[in-house]
Amino acid sequence: MFYWWDIIGTFFFCVSGALAARQVKMDYLGMFLLALITGTGGGTVRSVMLGDTPPPIFRSPDYIVVSIVAVLAAILYERLWERYQREVSVVDALGLGLFACVGARAAGDAGLAWWGCMMMGMVTATFGGVIRDIIRNEVPLIFRKEIYATAALLGAGLMLWLDNLGVQPEVSVVLSALITAVIRLLAIRYAVHMKEDS
Repeated sequence: MFYWWDIIGTFFFCVSGALAARQVKMDYLGMFLLALITGTGGGTVRSVMLGDTPPPIFRSPDYIVVSIVAVLAAILYERLWERYQREVSVVDALGLGLFACVGARAAGDAGLAWWGCMMMGMVTATFGGVIRDIIRNEVPLIFRKEIYATAALLGAGLMLWLDNLGVQPEVSVVLSALITAVIRLLAIRYAVHMKEDS
């Protein structure tokens, strides 16, 4: 199940990256590269930090295939994505939740303490977007007072807590990912931001 959660989360973020490339008029190669970076950047950084090298993206072609499918979905259904912008936000939020849980679970398997697992969950969920925004010459989302990294931390922490209570791993991932997505979507809906220091 860990593999499939990782693939699903990768697809969600790859679509997000492809749409971001489309917004700045990148060509098809640019769309593919930005989709791949968005979908796998966080996991790659996590793998390197945990000593899991080479990272999975260099051990399996599955992530390349997922990125290609995401780009095709962004191209073929561009009007659909534009029409349903709320759905795109849902996709991104679900990707955030899934990757936070996947990263925390991988860190736990590597023997990290609970707080290290939460940090790895946040890195996995956000660093692909950080690299994407830097390539697009934008200030990364997690540095703009958005409740984004915070939602990932909370989701990873919730999954670890549910695991500690003895909840089935599949159930804890689903619940934590959904709650993370809800936190993120509520923050978007009601324009909730982290307070800026005066």
